[in-house]
Amino acid sequence: MQDSHPIGAAHRTTELEDGLRVVTERVPGVRSAALGAWIGTGSRDENDGCRGYAHFLEHLLFKGNERIDAEGISRWFDGIGTDVNAATTREYTVVHARVLDRHVGASLDTFGEMVFAPALVGDDIDSEREVILEEIAMYEDSPSDVVHELADELVFAGHPLGMPIVGTTESIEAARRGDLARFHAHHYAPGNIVVSAAGAVDHDEFVELVRDRFLAKRTGAASVPADGTDMATVDTAPGPHVPTAELRAKDTEQSHLVLVGRGIRRSDDRRHAAALLDTIFGNAPSSRLFIEIRERRGLAYSVYSFLSNHADAGQCGIYVGVRPDRVGTVLEVVRAELDRITTEPPTQEELDLAKGHLEGRMLLSLESTTVRGNRLGASLVTGMPIEPLERTVERIRAVTAEDVLSLAQELFDPAGLSLAAVAEDVDVVRAGAADAGLLPAGRREAVAP
Repeated sequence: MQDSHPIGAAHRTTELEDGLRVVTERVPGVRSAALGAWIGTGSRDENDGCRGYAHFLEHLLFKGNERIDAEGISRWFDGIGTDVNAATTREYTVVHARVLDRHVGASLDTFGEMVFAPALVGDDIDSEREVILEEIAMYEDSPSDVVHELADELVFAGHPLGMPIVGTTESIEAARRGDLARFHAHHYAPGNIVVSAAGAVDHDEFVELVRDRFLAKRTGAASVPADGTDMATVDTAPGPHVPTAELRAKDTEQSHLVLVGRGIRRSDDRRHAAALLDTIFGNAPSSRLFIEIRERRGLAYSVYSFLSNHADAGQCGIYVGVRPDRVGTVLEVVRAELDRITTEPPTQEELDLAKGHLEGRMLLSLESTTVRGNRLGASLVTGMPIEPLERTVERIRAVTAEDVLSLAQELFDPAGLSLAAVAEDVDVVRAGAADAGLLPAGRREAVAP
């Protein structure tokens, strides 16, 4: 067992003999503990034979087994006054709950049953299959979700990072118990798991609880058939991004537009400058896009910029939902703001405002044990250092206007952006984008009826 306790750090990390890692942070003055079981597997770890399986398994973790079934899981957490939730991302799956300190050990029992020993029986698989198919249909009925999926496909063309986390109708309908059991056995190994806790916890006591109660449930793991789907993971970085347009026709009141390009990887030293760029450009009520498009001109209700970061690549973009008769005007304004963010450094006032915004949001959020626990688990499972908060604040404060401008020129160059759109009249979008100089020259337009 290896134990590390960084000098001056509020957290402690222990790696157990089988590779499972435990990370905790004691928060004085609280009675709760935010628990998380983080599995280092997400949609990017899927190939064409198991698309959507990470998310499918997340659903099935709640079905339990012969020792504690779905009702038993629900009754346990209901009975202690809390909820257990889960999420699947591109790069990990997490099960999490916030519980009173006296319920930590028993909650780890239930977490262990869920993570290591889901029964994966046919009736449960079939019922959750229908739930996920409804989830896919729900997304298809939401133009704003569809346009973001199209944007992902454009910026990460042909790579799992560009595939829907929920999978496809075809892949979910084809999934069988043996396939899911093999996926579980392949990915849900202790060496691929982090258990986190923040709040009223003692690190050494918690490590023993994880060993004696959480890990003990491995003995109930579902049996795995010997043949079936290849579970080989995809560990290559996505290829170059080629600016492309995809315009999808759909009966909708608004035109939903996304301009998207490559961002920076999660570990890039410029990540704090990127966060400030995003805040200044479009991800705050005082940002340039929000002020110009919504507040001054009243052209759209929803407009924002966004960033996402993965192990080896990132994404940046702009979203706006607008009525068809305003598409051309909105795209002209977006183009003007793109030109401004890539040619003019932010003013000192903008930079100070953005720094105050980020610092304030970060420090205020850390009054929550859930946020603290998520910070620990997500950092460790994705291979990021758990940086002391003071150091993060120092890095944010050290960013200059020239740092922001340089990154904006790399990320938001109009010539490097793809265009995704879901609209009733794609011809209007095509014309507006062409007039604004935002229609990629080498486009692959797939216009659905």
